[in-house]
Amino acid sequence: MKKILGTSLLLLSIAVFGQKEDSIQFAKISTEILNNGKGYSELRDLTKNIGHRLSGSEAYEKAVKWAEQKLRDAGADKVRLQDVMVPVWIRGKESLQIKTSSEKWKSLKMLSLGNSEGTGGKDVSGEIIMVKSMEEYEKLSPEQVKDKIVFFNYPFSQSYIETFKGYSDAAKYRTTAASLTARKGGKFAIIRSLSSAFDDVPHTGAMRYENDKKIPAVAIGNTVADELAELLQSQKIIAKLNSNCGMKGEKLSHSVIGEITGKKDKSVIVVGGHLDSWDVGEGAHDDGAGIVQSIEVLRTFKNLGIQNNHTIRVVCFANEENGVKGGVQYGKIAKENNEKHLFAIETDAGGFTPRGISLEMDNEKRMQIQSWAKLFLPYGVYDFTGTYSGTDLYPLHDLGVPTAELVPDSQRYFDIHHTEEDTFEKVNRRELLLGASTLTQLIYMIDKNW
Repeated sequence: MKKILGTSLLLLSIAVFGQKEDSIQFAKISTEILNNGKGYSELRDLTKNIGHRLSGSEAYEKAVKWAEQKLRDAGADKVRLQDVMVPVWIRGKESLQIKTSSEKWKSLKMLSLGNSEGTGGKDVSGEIIMVKSMEEYEKLSPEQVKDKIVFFNYPFSQSYIETFKGYSDAAKYRTTAASLTARKGGKFAIIRSLSSAFDDVPHTGAMRYENDKKIPAVAIGNTVADELAELLQSQKIIAKLNSNCGMKGEKLSHSVIGEITGKKDKSVIVVGGHLDSWDVGEGAHDDGAGIVQSIEVLRTFKNLGIQNNHTIRVVCFANEENGVKGGVQYGKIAKENNEKHLFAIETDAGGFTPRGISLEMDNEKRMQIQSWAKLFLPYGVYDFTGTYSGTDLYPLHDLGVPTAELVPDSQRYFDIHHTEEDTFEKVNRRELLLGASTLTQLIYMIDKNW
């Protein structure tokens, strides 16, 4: 009995000492990043000197060179490019106008949805019909839709406290509106933006075609959508679209990878974000923030002299926004090379204050990370209940790798997501660097314990 009691006390004292040691290291990491972190200045450089960077664009290729240099500056002992074929989508000039029978044409703020085909620079016009849900649309006959413009007026739900649930709920309208409209003979689709804000800012984002007939799809902001809906209650409205967007094949591009080699073995821990953005705004929160946070992890390990057991790898993924080609290629190459990945986390939910870490992994691993929750609590990170991970990481997750996602406060994210409003000025330095601190603290624990 005395032996059992003695062993239990020894294990308890080891655990207490270990947590105290980890708490001290957490404080060192946070202090280093908040005082000396370069993520905020690097984000300014990326957004102001390069700007938005859609895959396949000249700006994206500049961002590749930028990321290579920043990883070297941060102390990566290996930096390389990973080839990936990406789609080339061009927006070009575009306009949307409406009028009643008695009024002149009135221009509306709009954005073509990403990957949409346009009108070839010609005017396409027709009467608008409005539906408020998929179910309402399915009740319409082809005769009711033929040669019409379908306005899908489905609002982003304000009821969800977790705004990503509102986004997921409304996203099917952006993805499928064009194909649904084409199936019944409509000319083009208009959607209400996937936006939590009450303004007239349109939000773009990826759509896809589910049949051979490729008609345009555009988005309008919330207040414009409300005004249009009110007009349609009492009168016939004609819409006219002229757009030059469309796919222009594929081209060779790259994801950017930098790492510090492990001292114990070659097992890999990944932290990353996506280097591309949409072609409006500056791609600051989505996902310039994730890129600079990931680089900050590597820099902090080097600056604090933390001897990592496993290889810590930063991946700046190509083409998350309109194809996920970078994530797919990374997973493919990892499988071909038989690389052992211990863990992967993506930061792609904005540079706002970190609140938690979502864990997509088996229960044993999840419970182990959740057991570290008290270490994170002094830094405002408390939510470990999520069970999803970053889009670029699904190919790794399918290979059995435990994956995760940084969870920042989400209340403002979908006000600016995929818009001209996603600029450097919307990012707060401390919030951004706190996210980098949380990532570094987590990777320190993974590297030490797995």
